[in-house]
Amino acid sequence: MPKPKTIAIAGFGLVGRRHAEAINQSSDGTLSAIIDPNPASRADAAALGVPVYCDLATLFDEGAADGVILATPNNLHVEQGLLCLEKGVPVLVEKPIAARAIDAIQLVQRSEQTGVPVLVGHHRRHNPLIHAAKATLGAGHIGTVRAVHAQCWLYKPDSYFDEAEWRKKPGAGPIAVNLVHDIDLLRYLCGEIRTVRAVASPALRGYENEDLASALLEFENGAIGTLSVSDSIVAPWSWELTAKENPAYPVTSQSCYTIGGSHGSLSLPDLRVWTNGKAERHWWSPMEVQQLSHAPTDPLVNQIDHFASVIAGEAAPLVSAREGLRSLQVVEAIQMAVSTKDVVELESI
Repeated sequence: MPKPKTIAIAGFGLVGRRHAEAINQSSDGTLSAIIDPNPASRADAAALGVPVYCDLATLFDEGAADGVILATPNNLHVEQGLLCLEKGVPVLVEKPIAARAIDAIQLVQRSEQTGVPVLVGHHRRHNPLIHAAKATLGAGHIGTVRAVHAQCWLYKPDSYFDEAEWRKKPGAGPIAVNLVHDIDLLRYLCGEIRTVRAVASPALRGYENEDLASALLEFENGAIGTLSVSDSIVAPWSWELTAKENPAYPVTSQSCYTIGGSHGSLSLPDLRVWTNGKAERHWWSPMEVQQLSHAPTDPLVNQIDHFASVIAGEAAPLVSAREGLRSLQVVEAIQMAVSTKDVVELESI
């Protein structure tokens, strides 16, 4: 059996700890070190029985790792990612790839120049139900995709905002914090986005950011998407509450994405395909529903296994640095469309 790849985690907050749990469940990766400047986080990390360092430079000076996961603040991703590339070490960067798309370009280009892989932590792509949806769409089972609607309605309690003052500031609303995962899946399933229109409403709780936004997306293949996001609506329609990925969230039996095609429609994450069956495509014809099957597994563990395969040179990144950049570009385009009230065209980088 191949030896598991050694993986270090930079940043031992909530996300870093989930990655540590995923590595411990993976047969292809093993946790080799934790990097965090916070004394309390280092104390917690020490209980894992691996070396703990204050910074990445010390890791590379004193230790070793086949790969590094960056679960650090967004504004550190590029600097730390470039250091990993300089050392020839593949890196998995938590989403979003950077605080700003313009900052991410350097990391994207350096990865492509050196050939050292950078993966972006859009772990939802590693969910088997997304694999099943992608295969169904690719096989043309609902015909040509014409429209998609995505809904992300959830309620963040007051305590969420009180724990960190930055969460009340401009740029920390649900557009920036929540949408990048949804945008990445829409791109993955339905194609690249060409233009964006968007509106947003100020937070009812009096914070300096928005708490509700809607966007109209025009895809390059002619499909049209609608997207609604809020962190101040009590509702069962969000990926968190429907996909069963994170045990911290209660599970509902609802869906949050619907994809409409010329021969049928697909809802997610319940994986139901609606068609007229063998009858004529007609609004009077009865509808038939097919329940697609998949074998549920933890997408975070799947992502670690994939990272190990990329490190070994056995696979190309499912979500490359450039893919992460494109999803971040769309989020920024939505923010710009809200601000300018104009149609925003996505630029190729």
